[in-house]
Amino acid sequence: MIAAAQHGSEQSVQELVLRHIGFVSFRLHRKVFPNLLRRFGEELLSEAIPSLYAKIQTYDLAYRDKHGHPKPVKLVSYIWKRTDGHVLDGLNRELQHDKGLQADSVITGEQLNRKERIGYTCQV
Repeated sequence: MIAAAQHGSEQSVQELVLRHIGFVSFRLHRKVFPNLLRRFGEELLSEAIPSLYAKIQTYDLAYRDKHGHPKPVKLVSYIWKRTDGHVLDGLNRELQHDKGLQADSVITGEQLNRKERIGYTCQV
């Protein structure tokens, strides 16, 4: 299906995007505090969709490791880091716009994961 999508099959592209929307939603729930997710979740999700389209086109079906051995990578693994980065970038942008915060004062992904584990709540 990925090969068909890369060769111009709009139906394959649409199906791949629809199959992976749930993953993007899952990553949103893992990376964003619940109160921020309620405020910005729809916008973050809608902004992430174009990156799914781009990742489908750039996915390498013939990926090989540094020794030249075939090493297939799942599409979901390929889009994972970009999705997380996009979510954090979008959240930073929304918070800066909404509250006039400086970029360096917004919580990073690693800080967010650490604070989620200890039950930290964000004041927004």
